[in-house]
Amino acid sequence: MTKNKLTVKEILNCKGCNKLTEVYTHNPLEAESCELAGIELIVSSERNDIQGIRQAAKNTFFTVGLQYGKYLSELEILNRCFDLYENGADAIYCPQSYKFIKAIADEGIPVVGHTGFIPYKSTFYGGFKAYGKNALEAKKIYEQTLKLQDAGAFAVEIEIVPYKVADYISKNVEVFMIGMGSGVGCDAQYLFSEDVLGYNKGHIPRHAKVYSNLAKDFEKIKLKSIEAYKSFKDDVISSNYPEKKHDLNIPKEEYEKFIKNIDS
Repeated sequence: MTKNKLTVKEILNCKGCNKLTEVYTHNPLEAESCELAGIELIVSSERNDIQGIRQAAKNTFFTVGLQYGKYLSELEILNRCFDLYENGADAIYCPQSYKFIKAIADEGIPVVGHTGFIPYKSTFYGGFKAYGKNALEAKKIYEQTLKLQDAGAFAVEIEIVPYKVADYISKNVEVFMIGMGSGVGCDAQYLFSEDVLGYNKGHIPRHAKVYSNLAKDFEKIKLKSIEAYKSFKDDVISSNYPEKKHDLNIPKEEYEKFIKNIDS
């Protein structure tokens, strides 16, 4: 049975009632698998195959993330947002300042902000580590969330924040809080496909949970691919490919006319 894609209103109505799931997808295969599994929300970067992902998961709420620092004016960022919105995005993840988030929201495009630990601003947190472990930081996260809410964001990703802090914030703001490594009190739980599927070759975050081991499957596929490519090359060198069955023929008289025309 085909599910209905959630609207922003329905997502907000889930706040405090139903826990939703969100997954970062890199390609149409992951997106389609998420939809078939019942994942309600998917995210991807504008650098990926946005149209392919949209077609693969037509009934899943799809947020497209803008590249940080790529758009340096409201006109630039709005042009890109409208382009993405018209090509299937249901919402835009905006990694830039409140004024850009407000500009997007003012145009009626659903926009998602970010608070807590923000990877591309890690230098301000002293590197890749949790944020909000003291009262001052926790207050700052709360105030950032309120500013994002005031700017017009309908949802906010809250990343690697102590669960008590995230729980308090989630219960005391109107925006939908999407938690990554921030405890069960958030309105939705967010993970990356590479962690869920078990093909992350780098550091696996403490908050991530691996549900499969596709790394082994991918390794088997790679080895079989290498074997097939080698066989193809060997066949070409030994003239075993192409075979007669692969050839396209031309009638004898037409070939003779061709040669005659060349020679004349």
